[in-house]
Amino acid sequence: MTQGGAARRTVLGAAVVAAGAGITGLAAGPAAASGEGGGDGGFRDLPYPTVIGHRGASGYRPEHTLGSYQLALDLGADVVEQDLVPTRDGHLVCRHENEIGGTTDVADHPEFASRRTTKSVDGVSVTGWFTEDFTLAELKTLRAKERIPAVRQRNTLYDGQWAVPTFEEVLRWADREGRRRGERVWLHVETKHPSYFRGLGLGLEEPLARLLRRYRRDSRDAAVFLQSFEPSSIQRLSRLVSAPRVVLLSAANTRPWDFEQAGDPRTVADLVKPEGLKWIAGFAQGIGPTMDLILPRDAAGRLGAPTTLVKDAHARGLLLHPYTARNENTFLPVEYRRGTDPTAYGDALGAFRTYFEQGIDGIFTDNPDTGLLAAEAFRPGRRPVNG
Repeated sequence: MTQGGAARRTVLGAAVVAAGAGITGLAAGPAAASGEGGGDGGFRDLPYPTVIGHRGASGYRPEHTLGSYQLALDLGADVVEQDLVPTRDGHLVCRHENEIGGTTDVADHPEFASRRTTKSVDGVSVTGWFTEDFTLAELKTLRAKERIPAVRQRNTLYDGQWAVPTFEEVLRWADREGRRRGERVWLHVETKHPSYFRGLGLGLEEPLARLLRRYRRDSRDAAVFLQSFEPSSIQRLSRLVSAPRVVLLSAANTRPWDFEQAGDPRTVADLVKPEGLKWIAGFAQGIGPTMDLILPRDAAGRLGAPTTLVKDAHARGLLLHPYTARNENTFLPVEYRRGTDPTAYGDALGAFRTYFEQGIDGIFTDNPDTGLLAAEAFRPGRRPVNG
């Protein structure tokens, strides 16, 4: 088992001081008013390890719907995630991708049949319907549905129950819930394909910053994390707001799309080295690596020996929010699968505990209740609910 949360924060705090003045936003202090009660400290006051509802509680409800976000909060998630893409008229809406054929009923709307098209998004050819081709009013005529019905057939019960939310609607929801609960509701907000959208004249960072300022979530102690797979998006946000920022990291052999466009030869493998982490620490407070960068899987899908990424990132004052833990066999390492049905639940609690044992600061999960149950044993001063 890893160090307790208080000791863990002391170590991270010392690393922040050692890392130098280039890292901002880690000091605890009074939060700016956020419409949720205010007066709370920054992200280091979150429970450790932190459980982040990945696209809400997407293991139980269609992702990126107010229903999914609400359930994540009701299940006890410490933070709830949103992914942002724009509409044609510049509104930020919550979808994992700008292609919405798989997450809405747009295919059932004959009035939009002609908008089905093929585009190159970050160098990948994608066919479908795209948010940037719809006004917000048009998008609001659609209903959300389950993205992976073959794996989560039960979630299809909720198809059509919710519209696609705007990020402003989510901010209002979070404020209402914060007032009702008497505590701040934390969000984890990702800019999706920011270079692609900037090329269309639909830059994400400026409208996001305006909304954060409007809803008083722009300070370094604001109840929000800002995240992106493109470091330049996080750099741009660092110049617009002081809210804590996280650079997402995909597979080791990949390159961020903004690196591709800029001719930067570095890969993710370079960014997870000490020099790469030092560079990230100059404009971000954390990283969000795929779990494989911490616990690689072999060719058979079994977990191998851990890398030094957790130690190396913490040495530079960076927190780690890896992704994504899920309950179903199809997503679990081989040794945690149970039975032969890929859609059945495996030993997800065992997998979560192995992840937490690595010393990570939090985790994205489609199943916040599972994550919280596993996290209890790692939270000092709390009696495990299954103890």
